[in-house]
Formats: sequence, C-alpha cells, structure tokens
Amino acid sequence: MVKVAVIGGTGYAGADLVRVLSAHPHVELSMITSLQYAGQPFSDVYPAMAGIVSLTCQAFSEEAVSEAADLIFTALPHKASMGVVPGLIHRGKRVIDLSADFRFKEPALYEAWYEPHEAKDLLKTAVYGLPELYFDEIQKASLVGNPGCYPTSVLLPLLPLIKAPFIDCDSIIADSKSGTSGAGRSVSLATHFCEVNEAFKAYKVAEHRHNPEMDEILSHFTGRTIQVTFTPHLVPMTRGMLTTIYVGLKENIPTHDIASRLDSFYADKPFVRIYPRGRFPNTIYVKGTNYCDIGFQVAEGTKRLVLISVIDNLVKGASGQAVQNMNIMLGLPQTAGLDQPPFLL
Repeated sequence: MVKVAVIGGTGYAGADLVRVLSAHPHVELSMITSLQYAGQPFSDVYPAMAGIVSLTCQAFSEEAVSEAADLIFTALPHKASMGVVPGLIHRGKRVIDLSADFRFKEPALYEAWYEPHEAKDLLKTAVYGLPELYFDEIQKASLVGNPGCYPTSVLLPLLPLIKAPFIDCDSIIADSKSGTSGAGRSVSLATHFCEVNEAFKAYKVAEHRHNPEMDEILSHFTGRTIQVTFTPHLVPMTRGMLTTIYVGLKENIPTHDIASRLDSFYADKPFVRIYPRGRFPNTIYVKGTNYCDIGFQVAEGTKRLVLISVIDNLVKGASGQAVQNMNIMLGLPQTAGLDQPPFLL
C-alpha cells in the first residue's frame, strides 16, 4: 500500500479527495492537514465520513507530512501551494497540486492572472494533469498540476477536433454553467443561499482565470495561438458542470466524421463517454463520478458545430482527476478507486 496525504483536506475539493481516497484499494490515507480544523477529527468536520475516515486533522508540517506519505496532494488556495510544494519535491516526494500554481508553463501568464510566482523553476518540469492528453508525461512526473474544472470541460470535447482542417480555430465560444461548490467552502455573499437560490447568472465575463489555462493548452497542442471566448455561469445546484461549445466549420462536415474523430481519440480513455447522435449529456448522469460525457450536433445550415460536455466539477474537475493522475504515476489502472457507477437519480 502506498501512503498518501492530503494537505488542505477540509475544503470542498480536499474533502472530496479524502472521500475518494478512503475507498481506494491500493493506497493508505495516512494524514490530513487543515489550518482551520487542526486537532479535530475529520469526521467531526464532515459527519458523513463517520466510521469511514478515523484520522484527526493536523497542522501542516513539511517534515511530518514527508515522513507520513510517499505521494502528497496539495488542495490549497492559489499561492499557498507554491510555498509548500518546493520543500516536498526537495524531499523526494511526488506531488499532485489542485491549485493553479503549477498548471502554467509560462510564469508571466500565471502572474498576469494570479500573483507573483515564487517557484518558477518548478514550472519547467511540472506536468499538466489532463490524463487524456499527457498520460506518458504524467507517468514520469514528480509534480502534476491538476487542471481546473472549466478547462477540463472545455478541453476534452475540443482536443480530438481542434487540429482538423475544417475547424475554424478563431471562432470558438465556450459557455459553461457550474454548481456553487466550484466557489469553495469559504463563506461568501456571492454563494450565500439567498443569493443563488432561484437565480442564474454569468460572472467574470471575459476575465475568468481559467480562460488563459485552456488557451495555453490548446495553443501548445495545435502549435498556433488559440483564444477561446469563455463565459462562466453560476447555477443553483451543488455539484455539476455543463459546457456548450460553439465552433465554426470551414466546410460542411458529415456528422459521422465528427463522431469518428471523437470515438477514435477516446477509444482507450476510460472516463470519456461519447454520446450517439440525437442524445445529449446531463449533469446528473455523471454526479459523483470521474466521467466526462460528450454530445454534439452539426448545425449544417450555419456551418457550426455544437459540442456539449458534462462533468462533476468536484470529481473529474478536481479530486477524481487528481486520483486518476495518482494512479498513472503509481502504475495502477486508471480506474482504481474511481469505478463507482453514477447515481441514477
């Protein structure tokens, strides 16, 4: 059994990571750290885990975490991770970071959207943790930057198609809707029940921090500059994310050509499900799972392709993808600990 630790295990992403790891057949969860709840049993913070997780949350100590675990997840806020990860890497630990601190290759791009980066040297070796694209690199990585939830929902539908000659790469529009858990567990007026119940709104229009993340990955993948017009929305539900992508076509393309490219790209990828023509995904079909479901329709009269993807923003958008990356790093089946079926209702 490989011993693993979660640093920052009481936020929504960290807690969901604890939930997934607690049932993993090949690892032992040996430590959970929490700034706010140090000294309290994890099951007191999340009573649903009573009888499942017996660990008490501890204050972070680089030495203690390094002694307790071989592989470490950092589920900390942006900027906090970059202060913790270098010491763990220096001690020979493998790290999967769920913040944005190690997702970018270009320090200037990170700093333009976040803050000054204090561990720029690690950006050169960190691997972007999208398993469907960077499987080989993840296998050998010491540090993985787990993708954001919105980029995951945008990149997975686009990657099989973006290099096709019939795609107009300058016309990509992504319209995403997320449940409120994506905003984290900290108290905020913007996610207060009375503010989100029976409400539906766009936010951070043309200025969301996940936009440059998806642009950088698509640009590196295609070898040309890609800029997605991206608008996120907040919907009154806890979990779930649905993204609708509109892409211009340079010529009329039969539906079966789109389907064959998607099917071929994801033929050996266990967590991406491509829907047949006429069927479209629903957030409830992936709730609690690591699946990304993708449907599409060609609007032939307007030469436009419509792609629709759904994920659970806390699982494939965070904790589940992190565990999938861990499985790859450890040489385990990608599905280990992640093979639970979706809720039916």
